[in-house]
Amino acid sequence: MEHTFDQEYWDGIWQGDRAAAMGAGEPNPHLVREVAELTPGTALDAGCGAGAEAVWLATRGWRVTGADIATEALERAAERAAAAGVSANVTWTPADLSTWEPDSRYDLVTTHYAHPAMPQLDFYDRLASWVAPGGTLLLVGHLHHDGTPGDHEHESVEPPASASATAATITARLDPDQWEVVTAQESQRSMPGHGTTVHDVVVRATRRH
Repeated sequence: MEHTFDQEYWDGIWQGDRAAAMGAGEPNPHLVREVAELTPGTALDAGCGAGAEAVWLATRGWRVTGADIATEALERAAERAAAAGVSANVTWTPADLSTWEPDSRYDLVTTHYAHPAMPQLDFYDRLASWVAPGGTLLLVGHLHHDGTPGDHEHESVEPPASASATAATITARLDPDQWEVVTAQESQRSMPGHGTTVHDVVVRATRRH
């Protein structure tokens, strides 16, 4: 089943049965691994959901903008930031990422499984354009399977092809004159307590000065 991934869709997700589990998640392990050694600066978490990644960045000294289309998700994110004592380091921004434009560029632009109402690779192009010179782009997404079903326990959590990508299709969009690709990885990992295997694509690139 294809989805529109518009505001109505995401509001429904964050008001539904999955919201509590989504809101309690830990920061993505790919983010923790790829960003831990970077010098903190300004960061955008695009499609931040309940803020696990944005709050993790803020606790490590980043000045973070968390953008998401779902108001309920941003409310949960603000509560999480307050509980972690980092509210002053995070700005929560309601945003349709298919049309929103930031006021400035960021030292880090990252996203974790976000898919707005536009083609996935076009969305990644938009994110890349928001990275400041010398900054980092970190994309963590659903791995495209060419129609092969994943190992998910429930078919409903298998992302549609329009919301997935491969390392090759992502890196092909990054002009080597403008970008140095640091990580281009396809992997799978188990989700503790969920009985599912998540197939990930991870690309990290540095914008050349």
